[in-house]
Amino acid sequence: MGACQTATLKHAPRYPRLAALGHGLQHHRKAIQIIQWTVVGFYAVLLLVPAWLPLPGHQAHILSNLTVFAAFVFWGIWWPFVLVSMVLFGRLWCGVFCPEGSLSEAASRVGLGRPIPRWMRWKGWPFVAFLGTTLYGQMASVYQYPTGALVVLGGSTVAAVAVGLVYGKGKRVWCRHLCPVNGVFALLAKLAPLHYHTDKAAWEDFNRRARQGEAVRHAAPDCAPLIPLKQLDSTSDCHMCSRCSGYKDAIQLQARKPGSELITPSRDRPASAWEFALLIFGLLGIAIGAFHWTASPWFVQLKQLSAVWLVNHGWLWPLETTAPWWILTNYPAQNDVFNLLDGALLIGYIFATGLVMATLLSLALALANRILGAWSWARLWHLSYALLPLGGLGVFLGLSTITVTLLRGDGLRMLWVNDARAALLIATSAWCLSLGWKILGQYAMGLRRLLALGGVVLAIGVVLLAWWLMFWGW
Repeated sequence: MGACQTATLKHAPRYPRLAALGHGLQHHRKAIQIIQWTVVGFYAVLLLVPAWLPLPGHQAHILSNLTVFAAFVFWGIWWPFVLVSMVLFGRLWCGVFCPEGSLSEAASRVGLGRPIPRWMRWKGWPFVAFLGTTLYGQMASVYQYPTGALVVLGGSTVAAVAVGLVYGKGKRVWCRHLCPVNGVFALLAKLAPLHYHTDKAAWEDFNRRARQGEAVRHAAPDCAPLIPLKQLDSTSDCHMCSRCSGYKDAIQLQARKPGSELITPSRDRPASAWEFALLIFGLLGIAIGAFHWTASPWFVQLKQLSAVWLVNHGWLWPLETTAPWWILTNYPAQNDVFNLLDGALLIGYIFATGLVMATLLSLALALANRILGAWSWARLWHLSYALLPLGGLGVFLGLSTITVTLLRGDGLRMLWVNDARAALLIATSAWCLSLGWKILGQYAMGLRRLLALGGVVLAIGVVLLAWWLMFWGW
């Protein structure tokens, strides 16, 4: 048996069927491109056409009105199950289906090809972009009106194409650095049981054989999200596009235990302060506030008290001043107009919810961190990973309220929904508890580990309380 064959057997994939699937996807790039551009066309129709149609009446249904159908697809199916796909398959959506990624990469192939500027590489953009998009989406009522969706989703798409036309050459610079959901996807993908992984020993062995003429070097794969392939281990940045599958006989599609990357993070992508902020203040704070305010009696009471106070002091302009629909919701025909007071209270309520949630969760995790020993910021960032499943589930539950509302509007009673929500929250909390126990095991054992788990339990309880208020308490 030749040296090349011996080396290949030496580094045979642990999961040959999965590896073969990855190789198969690599050899069907044309089919994937057809899928990508089909999704682009579908996305364009659902985004552009409803924005030019009259707003639907109260009797419009999902299957009888394109605007309602588009809202159901975007917010009732598309986004909730994109989040689910991250947990199941990593960022396969990004690499195979995402219209923004496809358009940005295509623009980059014919663009100026300029190097990525330093400011664009700032690690805080995923956090800032998520907060900005979430707040603006609520101000413009993105879930209710097609023009709001056009501005938020369409604006993001235009920006993605513009970045592609200027920076990189056939790369997804927008996706890697500026996409508003890049940070959320990067976090949720850590839960996935599938990932592309580089066997560094096989990589070095291939290089040795290539120097000796026993292996043939091939051109490096065109990695659109700009990942150093030799360090490919984390699922956070990988778009699962399969282009690198089999490269140097070292990169394979593999299976792993769900959430294993949270317990033992990749050395090349450890837990960070920005991820902590995005998870604790973003997903478990601002996002919850964005869903809460529509059901909160506290928000209504605050609005009434504020309006009375303004009237009593003769300050009527916040109650009388409105803004264009692309800044604040302004649809008089639908009897849905936000004044400046509405906008200010909306932003304030969401931010206050985010601050309260982030403070309580940080204190609970800080307690666990301190019980484990001397203070460690890196350990605090790592402990926050235990709450990631609840962070993802929260956004799914929040978006699913739109699904339920639209389906009920079509006459479906759906009496089982709250039971399903409770079951999901209980199961996900158990997963968080298990992850927390395993993460704590990286730092301590015995009684100290058990006591530190109390901090994780407190944090889980805070999140459950927030969702109990929305679905049962109010």
